[in-house]
Amino acid sequence: MSNVFFGGSRNLGRLNPAIRTRLKNLITNKHTVLIGDANGVDKAVQSFFASEGYRNVVVYCMDGECRNNVGNWSIKSIDSGGKKKDFSYYAIKDAQMSFAADYGFMIWDGESKGTLNNVLNLIQQGKLALVYRSPSREFIQIKSTDDVVSLVNSCTSDVREYLNKKIKVEKRVAASNQAALCF
Repeated sequence: MSNVFFGGSRNLGRLNPAIRTRLKNLITNKHTVLIGDANGVDKAVQSFFASEGYRNVVVYCMDGECRNNVGNWSIKSIDSGGKKKDFSYYAIKDAQMSFAADYGFMIWDGESKGTLNNVLNLIQQGKLALVYRSPSREFIQIKSTDDVVSLVNSCTSDVREYLNKKIKVEKRVAASNQAALCF
């Protein structure tokens, strides 16, 4: 059984039949679901698994305080180190889920930078991500940074700019690590 990291946009709260079918497959195959505690996709996916009576779910939350735990599942509390509640605060939790996951399943509105960040975290770790792109109603398998670039080509300039900055930082870090290996 694999650990599947679920994430998605906070402004998406409904699961269509195609997504529900994929979720039922996870139940059939007895995968462990790793999910956050936010409203939107997290809560909708939690509600689905709770309605199915599925118990193999772990809810990740910050500092022991879960905003949503619909099925009263076990929690994995992530210590924030006293950070304020902003993008980087919740990104700590998401990063931990990506490390614990074997692969990811993201439901994306084409705008959420947090969801895009989760996809990038998974790809950086050599893991696959399945992205359901809500505006086009399609599933897209992401295996590489190039796949992520293709995914955001039709997005707003704000999302494309965010991705370009993230990729530039990744390339600098990789180059720095490679230079360190030469010594």
